[in-house]
Amino acid sequence: AAAPSAPPKKIVAPTVSQINAEYVTQLANKYWAPHAKKTLSFDVKVIEDVYTKEIVRSKFAIRKIMLLEFSQYLENYLWMNYSPEVSSKAYLMSICCMVNEKFRENVPAWETFKKRPEHFPFFFKRILEASLVENESEYSLHEQTVLLLFLDHCFNSLEVDLIRGQVQQLISLPMWMALQPNRLEQELKKTPKLRKFWNLIKKNDAKMDEESRMQAYRERRFLSQLIQKFISVLKSIPVSGPISMDKVHYCERFIELMLDLEALLPTRRWFNTVLDDSHLVVHCYLSSLAKREKEGHLFCQLLDMLKFYTGFEINDQTGNALTENEMTTIHYDRITSLQRAAFAHFPELYDFALSNVAAVDTRDALLKLFGPLSSNVLHQVASYLCLLPPLAEGQDTSYEKEFLLELLVSRHERRISQIQQLNQMPLYPTEKIIWDENIVPTEYYSGEGCLALPKLNLQFLTLHDYLLRNFNLFRLESTYEIRQDIEDSVSRMKPSEYGGVVFGGWARMAQPIVSFTVVEVAKPNIGENWPMRVRADVTINLNVRDNIKDEWEGLRKHDVCFLITVRPMQPYGTKFDRRQPFVEQTGLVYVRGCEIQGMLDEKGRVIEEGPEPKPRLKGDCRTYRVFLDPNQYQQDMTNTIQNGAEDVYETFNIIMRRKPKENNFKALLETIRNLMNTDCVVPDWLHDIILGYGDPSSAHYSKMPNQIATLDFNDTFLSIDHLKASFPGYNVKVTVDNPDLHVPPFRITFPMKEGKGTKRKEDGSEENSEEAKTLIVEPHVIPNRGPYPYNQPKRNTIQFTHTQIEAIRAGMQPGLTMVVGPPGTGKTDVAVQIISNLYHNFPEQRTLIVTHSNQALNQLFEKIMALDIDERHLLRLGHGEEELETEKDFSRYGRVNYVLARRLELLREVGRLQESLGVPGDVSYTCETAGHFFLYQVMSRWEEYISKVKVKGGKSPDVADVSSFFPFHQYFANAPQPVFKGKSYEEDMEIAEGCFRHIKKIFTQLEEFRAFELLRSGLDRSKYLLVKEAKIIAMTCTHAALKRRDLVELGFKYDNILMEESAQILEIETFIPLLLQNPQDGFSRLKRWIMIGDHHQLPPVIKNMAFQKYSNMEQSLFTRFVRVGVPTVDLDAQGRARASLCNLYNWRYKNLGNLPHVQLLPEFRTANAGFVYDFQLINVDDFNGVGESEPNPYFYQNLGEAEYVVAVFMYMCLLGYPADRISILTTYNGQKHLIRDVINQRCGNNPLIGRPNKVTTVDRFQGQQNDYILLSLVRTKAVGHLRDVRRLVVAMSRARLGLYIFARVSLFQNCFELTPAFSQLTARPLHLHIAPTECFPTARQNGERPAHQIHVIKNMPQMANFVYNMYMHMIQSTRHHQQ
Repeated sequence: AAAPSAPPKKIVAPTVSQINAEYVTQLANKYWAPHAKKTLSFDVKVIEDVYTKEIVRSKFAIRKIMLLEFSQYLENYLWMNYSPEVSSKAYLMSICCMVNEKFRENVPAWETFKKRPEHFPFFFKRILEASLVENESEYSLHEQTVLLLFLDHCFNSLEVDLIRGQVQQLISLPMWMALQPNRLEQELKKTPKLRKFWNLIKKNDAKMDEESRMQAYRERRFLSQLIQKFISVLKSIPVSGPISMDKVHYCERFIELMLDLEALLPTRRWFNTVLDDSHLVVHCYLSSLAKREKEGHLFCQLLDMLKFYTGFEINDQTGNALTENEMTTIHYDRITSLQRAAFAHFPELYDFALSNVAAVDTRDALLKLFGPLSSNVLHQVASYLCLLPPLAEGQDTSYEKEFLLELLVSRHERRISQIQQLNQMPLYPTEKIIWDENIVPTEYYSGEGCLALPKLNLQFLTLHDYLLRNFNLFRLESTYEIRQDIEDSVSRMKPSEYGGVVFGGWARMAQPIVSFTVVEVAKPNIGENWPMRVRADVTINLNVRDNIKDEWEGLRKHDVCFLITVRPMQPYGTKFDRRQPFVEQTGLVYVRGCEIQGMLDEKGRVIEEGPEPKPRLKGDCRTYRVFLDPNQYQQDMTNTIQNGAEDVYETFNIIMRRKPKENNFKALLETIRNLMNTDCVVPDWLHDIILGYGDPSSAHYSKMPNQIATLDFNDTFLSIDHLKASFPGYNVKVTVDNPDLHVPPFRITFPMKEGKGTKRKEDGSEENSEEAKTLIVEPHVIPNRGPYPYNQPKRNTIQFTHTQIEAIRAGMQPGLTMVVGPPGTGKTDVAVQIISNLYHNFPEQRTLIVTHSNQALNQLFEKIMALDIDERHLLRLGHGEEELETEKDFSRYGRVNYVLARRLELLREVGRLQESLGVPGDVSYTCETAGHFFLYQVMSRWEEYISKVKVKGGKSPDVADVSSFFPFHQYFANAPQPVFKGKSYEEDMEIAEGCFRHIKKIFTQLEEFRAFELLRSGLDRSKYLLVKEAKIIAMTCTHAALKRRDLVELGFKYDNILMEESAQILEIETFIPLLLQNPQDGFSRLKRWIMIGDHHQLPPVIKNMAFQKYSNMEQSLFTRFVRVGVPTVDLDAQGRARASLCNLYNWRYKNLGNLPHVQLLPEFRTANAGFVYDFQLINVDDFNGVGESEPNPYFYQNLGEAEYVVAVFMYMCLLGYPADRISILTTYNGQKHLIRDVINQRCGNNPLIGRPNKVTTVDRFQGQQNDYILLSLVRTKAVGHLRDVRRLVVAMSRARLGLYIFARVSLFQNCFELTPAFSQLTARPLHLHIAPTECFPTARQNGERPAHQIHVIKNMPQMANFVYNMYMHMIQSTRHHQQ
């Protein structure tokens, strides 16, 4: 690799013509290509050839390896034919290269090995041997680095049983064999339990035969020998002069491997001691590589991370997080044991031994005390502490003094705690981080090198580690976006040198600063060394267009801006070159973040936000008061005072703002940091699962101690038959015998599994199994709610499938419920039914709904409205309220207004009641007076009535009495008459009770609304709603993250969380909603967590490839839980698409079938008019010799496909298809823009054609659907990101009735991951088959050949001509018709 300063090169994916010309491809076609007709028999020499000629000779060029991996070399040749007899160096290395390439491409890597696992143990042992080879002529360092990377992938795949079986040997307790005997004794003394295990291990070893014992010893010592090997490589690097980059890369990859071992509890548990005993970190810090500025830069960053993890605040054996106090105790124990040693054995350290700890535990103090001692004495001290082997009499130490000193000092110096470090960290990125390639790589991240970034895998050490990794990654991902914004804005302003800085251009998002002054530096809080707040004033001159001026004036409180200093060197008029490094060209020196407090008015006061109109300011000068980051200010000032550096805050000359939608990073980082500073309490039943340990099914409702036996399913079931069908394998017992009463709503009592005492019941287990499968069903009648038609409860009308019922049942029980919902399986319906059932079963509990997008919230709310939920209990928070498509407003202020209006409405009803009863006075004035009226006038009349008509002495009164004594006839005169049927006493009594319930509800609601008479301001009222009145509260995950602090301060409480689209939410944004409330008595009141999502569709969007691939940041919590093995309910019946279309993606799901209506409804049974097939893959060749083109990075376009897609769209419209039932999708933004341009040119505002419903990317269209989809795959040189099967699943599952895909077939049919879909697509003809005389809608059944003439379209120009002629023909016939 080149020196780090050169800009990274983009890996150019090979083109189809190159692929075909390559030697590799010719070999593949002979030996292993999947579509080759006859393949030759296996030949080991081929593998040797490919390895030496293609891989080694090209220095492991990614392009060659990509080709090999893509040609299915691993699946169809290497592993298929692997056996101990043919194993060789080239064979091992080839397999490693392929696996590493699969990891680089983010495609599943271990599937092939799982299919043929028998030779894997042998293969793995060969890898271990090869990794330890000292002689570079056998395995070069580059090859060793490939092996290291392979091992790293193995350690990170512990969830794969095959891998775990092999790796376990290397990292379990017996690896302590490698410790020094003294150290081993010391460790076994600490935990007596380990001594027992250790003796057992020794016993078992004694029973083994010689050979297997030696093999076992080799495996146990493997890691410590690898460390020794690394140290020898490290020491061979010189301080200056030429350097082999292979050695540097080997060292970097090695540290990465160590880091990954330290950051996982199962690997760390025993390994941490071995690592500590090898003093690796000390060796690294003293190495020459660490002293080399340029080549050692990344190495040092990785090393800092390793040092952090070796000293992580966790107990390795138990896995519990260590508190501040425990850390201090450990530190004090270390120093005091050193002092004891000094006192007893080293008279020259007498002073040290008697000092207090705080006086001697700084680095300087320790160096001063130990510096004068000789190397031998230092060695003796270290060996006394069991750090080094003891020195024999009269022997000199072989270690250098520098090493011995560093070893003792780094072990005993005082550390700042992790939390302190975090609190002192500035939240805004500065120029040092923004342009550091190792931390924030450019868009061209190839996946080759390693990076100084944390990784998100399956498990985390502690909650603190979990939050910290997410904090760092989130911070860096936002830094990447900030970098793009800064580069864009500043380069548009064209700064240059002309006797000072002049700006030759302008930018919408940035303005030159007129003046900048720091106006306040507040005193620090107690115990902190940074100021409490720092404020400054920034003045700019807004001599710009009105709409842009409004945007600047519209900056709100808490918006983040960036202050930038540029000092350009280039003279005025120099062209800006985007290919050259940005910082040098613009002369950018400093970047600092700030947060707006507000704009100042003419008197210099901050204009407060509120309902009052903003004052109009004269002129163009505007001044903003901003908050600076106090930590950053502290660091800058210290630097200025101590090192005489310039004052950054006097140099700013540009202020930049960002789009508000993308600018919430600071609030989110603050939220995470606040979480780390509070004792964040996750419910006990979730704690281990979130960290990825223990039994993954421990939070499933069947294992929860507080499972609920009887649940009211309300309107979930439509009939008793529906109920029986929903619980296959259960006997259903109904409590009443009369079949007429077997109508919903039903209460169901489930058999409860007793966790304890199962062992004793072995003899009587037969009788139990019957009981364990019986459901007791009790139909009950909802009490009459009153005589008006609107009193009737709304009912669910959906016939849920038995899997959906299982999901609903799980959601009602306490615990964690994960529902996997493939496309079109009714995820939202299940979610809404769970919400409704919780609302009716547990009226005192509150449910929080979290989604990823506002659009999903809208869909949920529209369905909630259709169920029996009182709308005064619904509330929606966040900015998306405006977009709700119902006429009702569920936002905070909308609800406040609703409550106030409802109050007046109810008081009018009270007035009417008062009139009907003839009571004088003004009782309907306030809620309070209404309450008195109810108590004294209404209740008394009701009680008197009941005493007259109740059953006396066993004989029921006359039916007529019920009606004649009823006191509220006049009030109910406006209900449908007659109110009383007069048939039976029971029925009429129930009606009378219903009428009274109706009246009583008026007064209970007024009692709830009484608080609104006391609270006057809108803000107080909306807070009351949130904390007291609302039972179902909805928000997006971003809103939850931004507003966590406000919600906690208000005392927001909730019991259940339901998350929709949870596979699309970032891990950290999924976690924050669990903690939007303060714990009660140290416990969280959370009872249920329901996550609904689909991890086979696209993950959260991460803009930077490096974070997405290297750090695995796109993994949602939902996906991680599925990988860890948390039980899921997989919905298995889709009702969106034709069965034939569903087959294109249902192979990805467990057993996804179709709902009956997909086969029965006429719209699914009729064919697509004008097309022979309901789906087709259409091959598109180069147009004018051009396939894909790439005007900007990743901005791919393909004109031939764009024209073809639009031609087919026009053809459909001319046949009579409604344009809004057709959507055009593509896999790249570039193509989306191109298609929009083509549509504007071809269709424009033509009334005969119209515009498609949407032209957008597959990623954007996730969660939406349309009847007909035209899909353009764009790429002709390499498959690109469609290799991610999740993108393919989304693309295939958007269409209901017709899907037409335009692509270069030869490219996509070779792709291993896409085979299941593309084999179905390529089974049909690859040229478009149309029947142009068949108009829409047609009566032809799907699957029949059309009776009309069929045209086969060979290419795009033919289709374009055809459509043009068809259009002209239509115009002429229309004219002819009119004449």
